[in-house]
Amino acid sequence: MRRDLDSLVTQMHSTGIRYEDAVKEFKRQYLREVLAANKGNQCKAAEELGIHRNTLSRTMAELGISLAEVRAGLKRPPRSERPIFGAARQGIRQG
Repeated sequence: MRRDLDSLVTQMHSTGIRYEDAVKEFKRQYLREVLAANKGNQCKAAEELGIHRNTLSRTMAELGISLAEVRAGLKRPPRSERPIFGAARQGIRQG
């Protein structure tokens, strides 16, 4: 992981990304990951991060992260895109 981070920092520096923008993007990605891992539950995410829920909410607003965006990635796909395991099981039981 250390090598990956070193490589990322080097790449960001060589492309001229400002420190402020790099920190902002890191925070945005990190918070999205923690929120997704906690299924959009801000209380649990804040506890995992070691910050108050209000601080998390304020930081999300500052970074432009919406819970709808986080939760959209967690929703089940429409029926038309789901595998048909249920029908296969019914066929086994009937046969």
